[in-house]
Amino acid sequence: MLVFTKTTGFRHDSIPAGIAAVRAIGARAGFEVDATEDAAAFTASSLAGYRAVVFLNTTGDVLDAAQELALQAYVKGGGGFVGVHSAADTEHGWPGYRELLGARFRSHPAIQPGRIRVEWPRHPATRLLPSPWMRTDEWYNFDANPRASVAVLLTLEEASYSGGDMGADHPIAWCRILGAGRSFYTGGGHTAESYAEPDFVNHLSGGLRWAAGLDGARLEPRLVPPR
Repeated sequence: MLVFTKTTGFRHDSIPAGIAAVRAIGARAGFEVDATEDAAAFTASSLAGYRAVVFLNTTGDVLDAAQELALQAYVKGGGGFVGVHSAADTEHGWPGYRELLGARFRSHPAIQPGRIRVEWPRHPATRLLPSPWMRTDEWYNFDANPRASVAVLLTLEEASYSGGDMGADHPIAWCRILGAGRSFYTGGGHTAESYAEPDFVNHLSGGLRWAAGLDGARLEPRLVPPR
């Protein structure tokens, strides 16, 4: 698995904790983890060696046009993609990234507790979670609701915190099939403490394993957006 942490905007101080958490998940699940900030890794030949690529708190414009095409072809050809938190604040100038991720970051209130509802309890990223799930993080508002093109796994209940502006339907984690590949996104993971939180680590682990095709990778109809 390749963990990519390049930033050209805000840089999260939780990135080292996130890398360590993914390495620990890999050690338990039996896959190796490479971490890099070098976008030169995004070529067809290099990506072919990975089961999944993780954008871990990336921000800004991190890939050139050729690297964008390589990532898109990799996922649609059968690879996995995982976006964590500010992966949604990345590649705003690349239209294909919206298809890959599902939505883009627009704003957020202060870090605070919030209540999350599990929508798909049998998915690897949710099946060990309580519902409702109370946790503290930086809760993103997105520029659009992705529900029409993704399978929503977790919904944030805006009545439980201050500063949400998406209304009663506020997805905060989701997944989808893209061609022969899989894409998973979670809005959690701003704080370093997140990566020591057992429930969040279980959530991230399930998403990583699903995207890599190691757990629950059967292509269910609900994962494919309507045409």
